Amino acid sequence: MSYPPPRLVFWETTAGCNLRCIHCRRIEVADQLTPFDLSTTEARDLVDQLVEVGSPVLVLSGGEPLMRPDILDIAQYASGQGLPVALATNGTLIDDTVAGRIRDSGVQRVSISFDGADAATHDAFRALPGAFAAAVRGVQALRAADVPVQINTTVAKHNQAQLEAILALAKELGAVALHLFLLVPVGCGVEIAAEQMVNAQEYERILNWLYDVEQAEPTLQLKATCAPHYFRVMRQRRARDQRNGVQRDLPASHHRQLHGHPGGRLHAATKGCLAGTGVCFVSHRGEVFPCGYLPVSAGNIRQQHFAEIWQDSPLFAELRDPELLTGKCGICQFKALCSGCRARAYGVTGDYLAEEPFCAYDPVSRSIEEIAF
Repeated sequence: MSYPPPRLVFWETTAGCNLRCIHCRRIEVADQLTPFDLSTTEARDLVDQLVEVGSPVLVLSGGEPLMRPDILDIAQYASGQGLPVALATNGTLIDDTVAGRIRDSGVQRVSISFDGADAATHDAFRALPGAFAAAVRGVQALRAADVPVQINTTVAKHNQAQLEAILALAKELGAVALHLFLLVPVGCGVEIAAEQMVNAQEYERILNWLYDVEQAEPTLQLKATCAPHYFRVMRQRRARDQRNGVQRDLPASHHRQLHGHPGGRLHAATKGCLAGTGVCFVSHRGEVFPCGYLPVSAGNIRQQHFAEIWQDSPLFAELRDPELLTGKCGICQFKALCSGCRARAYGVTGDYLAEEPFCAYDPVSRSIEEIAF
């Protein structure tokens, strides 16, 4: 039986980057392009292979993708082949000229990372003084070029008290979306996990905050990434509201279409963890992973066709079967909807089928521990 094509494919265009972020999913980051990066020809071949399986959104990430001199040529080629293209960047290399080239390449959305609401917080996390101001200038250049901008924020202890301010920043900068990434302990993130990982109870508070904000922000697209238990939170909150006689619709993210404008496809929410089910990640060396935070390879496009890896990988087959989940995820009533973060399970236990280690919900008692709303 053929499995549906991926919705999004993230391609790590290079390991090279001009920043040294303390939470980077990579253990080693180069300050220049590496000889292991896929060549321009290999990149075009990857695009052709993706077109053969469907029309997933192709997210050009890194490292820092704008360090590749051919990156916008590749974006233009992918757009010409019918793939919706997005660019994930730290924003520091974007000026008016680069913004115009991004627009002309066919890139339909650019995500820029802000890991704090102010320069002091962001620059400390990004390990480069001036990174915040440079990213703001990048957003402003993109907005002037009429390129939609999405703000990505990695939520950890250093900024958990700044969520309201980060939301205000996204609106002030004219972003179309704010995506919150809950820290996953992989790569450099392992080294800061003990210091920076918020606990399960704080995750619960953050996800409930996001639910309330989504109800109040019908135009700004908000989304929790690497936090699949948000889907449980939504169902529980709606059920509680209904018991209290309050009728609330699903958040706006659940009404955006998977098809049509690529902004909707980038943002549409269908279920919790999509690693190996709705998304996958292609490394700069051609390895195919379930997501960028789960470093278990399903194959390599330098040896296999992408379609073969996507359809036939035993790893992906396991991730697509919620009945294989263990621990409390395995007995959870929400396992098909949520599945727990497989990357976080792997990062903490070494087993990608283990229970989500940062979830406060107890499926036996159906209670949430130590949460006061």
